[in-house]
Amino acid sequence: MNLGLFVEPYGRHIAAWRHPNAQKMSGISFQNFAALAQAAEAAKFDFMFIADTNNVWDNMDFFSRSERGAVLDPLQLLAALAVVTKHIGLISTTSTTYTQPYHVARTFASLDQLSGGRAGWNLVTSMFPGEAKNFSVTQQMAHGDRYERAEEFVDVVLGLWSSWNDDAFVEDKASGLFFEPDRLNVLHHTGKQFAVRGPLNIPRSAQGHPVVVQAGSSVPGRELAARTAEIVFTLQQTQSAAAAFCADLKGRMAKYGRHPDQLKVMPGLFIMVGRTEAEAREKYEELQSLVHPKVGLSLLSNLIGGFDLSEYPLDGPLPELPKTNSGQSHQNALVDRARRDGLTIRQLYLATVGGRGHWELVGTAEQIVDQMEERVKAGGADGFTIMPPFPGALQDITALVIPELRRRGLFRSEYPGTTLRETIGLDRPADGPRRARATQAI
Repeated sequence: MNLGLFVEPYGRHIAAWRHPNAQKMSGISFQNFAALAQAAEAAKFDFMFIADTNNVWDNMDFFSRSERGAVLDPLQLLAALAVVTKHIGLISTTSTTYTQPYHVARTFASLDQLSGGRAGWNLVTSMFPGEAKNFSVTQQMAHGDRYERAEEFVDVVLGLWSSWNDDAFVEDKASGLFFEPDRLNVLHHTGKQFAVRGPLNIPRSAQGHPVVVQAGSSVPGRELAARTAEIVFTLQQTQSAAAAFCADLKGRMAKYGRHPDQLKVMPGLFIMVGRTEAEAREKYEELQSLVHPKVGLSLLSNLIGGFDLSEYPLDGPLPELPKTNSGQSHQNALVDRARRDGLTIRQLYLATVGGRGHWELVGTAEQIVDQMEERVKAGGADGFTIMPPFPGALQDITALVIPELRRRGLFRSEYPGTTLRETIGLDRPADGPRRARATQAI
């Protein structure tokens, strides 16, 4: 199976910064991130993945009690980490709603070159309403409109990444010719959202172009992923939901001329492992005890779409909620879990503060790998994006879970190549011109 690492400076659990092992200002410490990257590379993880948002929370009950005020720009961080790693993939989030395609194409192509072909772009449409306020917009764009923009956005980026044939740069000193003009592909894109002439002024990398990652699981998100994504980061709590999601997503690919093997589904997985189940449970409960009630409630309110739950009894059921304009897949997953398991608001936020909607496994390495193996074999995932919960948890995972996976023949012991595509098992895209859909020349 494929394994990625979801990198957070303290850990995935919302109270991880309060853990006894946590060091101050870990979120802006290069040494901290370098140690995580090198440990993940030593364990042969496919990639490290840094999520990002342009949101700063108005809710001070949450914001003042979280680590979200001290966060580095992930692309600059990954460029630095490329220098101290050799094999592990480097994936970062950048929104299509609050950027321009040329900037995204150039920045990720640069990271891809600097890392020797290890970059990946996690395409998101920005789920938090507060993000709009940082970009001279008073109201968040509607969910459907965000995805319509993303559809054209990714086409333009892919077109720019195809600006040059692999053999374009001849650097013929004798003739004075640096590149062959007939091997340059100028995009000439005009669409509803963007007008981008091109070309990009960066050659293709060792892996062709960065791997495209997509994190939306709504119907528009699935359609976009089926057409363009190479890795999908998603969240499903149950085996049946995971298998249904994979079947639906990969079943959409044929109409775009794509094979299911061209896309890897790698949901988030929160792992709390111990040498005994009791030890793992003790670690988990220690973290749970550090959750401030205002943080738990505020986090849940954010994840279900920004709806204020403070007026409802904490020990009562989750109220009926209108469909959100924010992250619909998060809202659906959490509401489904509350209804399925009969959880109160308090129980739901306590069940959410660890994985924040993602699957959580607590137990021994054997117990955890049993469930990982079952889900992959049943078609619910191609692998997982592992979320260590607290400082030091990655070491527990590499010492206990990774060896158990290898013992069963479920995870490799060496990197198969040097690029992210080789590591994941994705083909290198062919060179040549690539046009966005429904465009005209400018």
